[in-house]
Amino acid sequence: MSKMDNLRAMREAKYAEAQKRAAGAPAKTAAAKAPVAPATPAAKRPAKPAAAPVEASVSEELCGHRNMSGRTCTRERGHAAKSHRYS
Repeated sequence: MSKMDNLRAMREAKYAEAQKRAAGAPAKTAAAKAPVAPATPAAKRPAKPAAAPVEASVSEELCGHRNMSGRTCTRERGHAAKSHRYS
């Protein structure tokens, strides 16, 4: 057998095995799933923490643009410069 014939045979064997596994697994329905967590009354939930003062957050607010490597822009929010400064 050639290399391509071997690859084709392996692919067909994997496909047949996957078909057997899929046929043997029971079908799951959305109605059979139980809720993840019971609902808690609003009175028992902790209060949200107080927001930071508006003056401090406005002066320190950053652009927040992220590049592909995950770095964020350190310029102020809404900057006029066309380029971002990443750190």
